Amino acid sequence: MPRHIAVLAFDGISAFHLSVPHMVFGEDRQEIGLPRYVISVCAVKPGIIRSSMGLEMKVRNGLAALDKADMVIIPSWNDIRHASSPLLLRRLQKAHRRGARIVGLCLGAFVVAEAGLLDGRAATTHWSWSGLFGERFPKVKLEPDVLYIDQGDVVTSAGTAAGLDCCLHLLRQDHGAEIANRLARRLVIPPHRQGNQAQYVEQPSVANRGADRIANTLEWMQGRLDQDLDIDAMAGHAAMSRRTFTRHFHKATGMSVGRWLTAQRVFLAQRLLETSDAPVERIAAQAGFGSSLSLRLCFSKVLHTTPSRYRREFGIQSKSGGTSI
Repeated sequence: MPRHIAVLAFDGISAFHLSVPHMVFGEDRQEIGLPRYVISVCAVKPGIIRSSMGLEMKVRNGLAALDKADMVIIPSWNDIRHASSPLLLRRLQKAHRRGARIVGLCLGAFVVAEAGLLDGRAATTHWSWSGLFGERFPKVKLEPDVLYIDQGDVVTSAGTAAGLDCCLHLLRQDHGAEIANRLARRLVIPPHRQGNQAQYVEQPSVANRGADRIANTLEWMQGRLDQDLDIDAMAGHAAMSRRTFTRHFHKATGMSVGRWLTAQRVFLAQRLLETSDAPVERIAAQAGFGSSLSLRLCFSKVLHTTPSRYRREFGIQSKSGGTSI
């Protein structure tokens, strides 16, 4: 059966924020092998709502849509300084107890926190409102500098484009890295940004810097993930000193060199596990982990699974009918 997603709408919602879950989960993507999701847009009070652009939309579903949802997405929120509807908070708590995954994108994290689903747990939101979030919800372990945080049953993200990254992450968990990568290419967005990547970096994205030395070195590194890359070699390729290279690298990517390499190697290992039947030992070597033990340890830490289990869930033989995707 298709997975059911409830998306909460409200007066003043940004059309972009409302469209983010639909771009990832709501359109027919059978040509790239993505099974159809069922999305229900709902509101505390069904009827006509007006977007921040002045567009009027008719929302047919009330909060009863949350009762049958596998995942509830709150794509933003319109009043983060005052209490939300008690009915909405009770419905979210009920959906969570039933086993639904609760997702707060951008300012939607405020509603998730208000429902008490983040107490004692890590969460994030848009960096510009992190001060208010910390004041309102002191029991939450706020991490204001990351793109998204996945706690399993509850997920929160930073603003705007980070909502796309978060939804792609959720899609990747459902259907694997290759499907998510195909959709990202269709949407013309980066295929994978780790959740712990910085929300805000001082320099423009590397993808927009053309022939910049850091961009060239990143491409060079991606072609050598199976090798033992050290910072001196990377800095030498970029024609920079070690100190200058690490500074510019972090400004360009929002990550340390080590974290970036680990993220790229994990992503490569995921794709190899999905698309080939090569032994895990060979995949570990191809992805730069050196040994299957190192690969297993990294998968356990980053993905909370094992390479073998990941292959069973997302590999070629796991697809419907045992056919290739």
